[in-house]
Amino acid sequence: MLIRTRRRWELPERMATPEALFRDRRRLLKGLALGPILLAGAGAMPAEAAMEDPSAKLYPVTRNDSYTLDRPLTEEKFATSWNNFYEFNDSKDVVDDAQALPIRPWSVKIDGMVAQPMEIAIDDLLAKMPLEERLYRHRCVEAWSMAVPWSGFPLKALVAMAQPSAGAKYLRMETFMNPDAAPGQQQSWYPWPYVEGLTLAEATHDLAFIATGVYGKPLPAQNGSPLRLTVPWKYGFKSIKSIVRFSFTDQQPMNFWQALQASEYGFWANVNPEVPHPRWSQAHERVLGTDQVVATQLFNGYADEVAGLYKDLQNERLYA
Repeated sequence: MLIRTRRRWELPERMATPEALFRDRRRLLKGLALGPILLAGAGAMPAEAAMEDPSAKLYPVTRNDSYTLDRPLTEEKFATSWNNFYEFNDSKDVVDDAQALPIRPWSVKIDGMVAQPMEIAIDDLLAKMPLEERLYRHRCVEAWSMAVPWSGFPLKALVAMAQPSAGAKYLRMETFMNPDAAPGQQQSWYPWPYVEGLTLAEATHDLAFIATGVYGKPLPAQNGSPLRLTVPWKYGFKSIKSIVRFSFTDQQPMNFWQALQASEYGFWANVNPEVPHPRWSQAHERVLGTDQVVATQLFNGYADEVAGLYKDLQNERLYA
């Protein structure tokens, strides 16, 4: 007989707040009939067009009950309206600006130290991946948090498809570069495009996830459509949005915030309440959409699952 021991951060599905009602958060009139939209180059895209996502028919996907929560889900209206997306602006009110990003056509390059470099259209990639829903905590380095029902696929499935060579140690990810649609990319003091990286051990961990949807629908533009990284034991800036490239390399990537301010942001960015940011404490977090302030947990509550990834890295700055 197989006896399954529930992990300490799991609760039965019946304890998770259901997200049965999905509300349309944008201000479009019901029944608005959209005419054909012609995209010219990489120019801005009307908000109405940005909501036309061909992958909508894929959702909702089946929930994987191995990934549950010890807190209620954040309401959709908060999780999809309080966002950092510096490509568009430096405020949390980025929803309207982000709709300018064309999400079709969209292709993804997979290159570097792989068996065969490739470029694949997003919808072809989604057709190859095992889509599922997972409930994850999300902890921002700015000391706020949320609990989100992401849809998507395990990052290790993409790694397996890429067939990295034996010498590859890291996965470097890169977001789009489109200053016409994303005016923040016109700011020369930022090291565009946005880059993030993981070790291959992190990228192939069971918790590492590529989100393609949320709340039973495709990702909204402001949340990183059509592909974003989700690594729930790390601070949110590691969760790179709108990915266009996965490169396998033997060199540790320099991520966006590390390149901008290495004294405050490092490569690893694991959540640790005992290691403060240089300008504020990380001991507590504000739960988005509520008045609650709760204690932050080591690795954002996933220590039992991921601490072993770092057992031989005592001299690394793991928590910046």
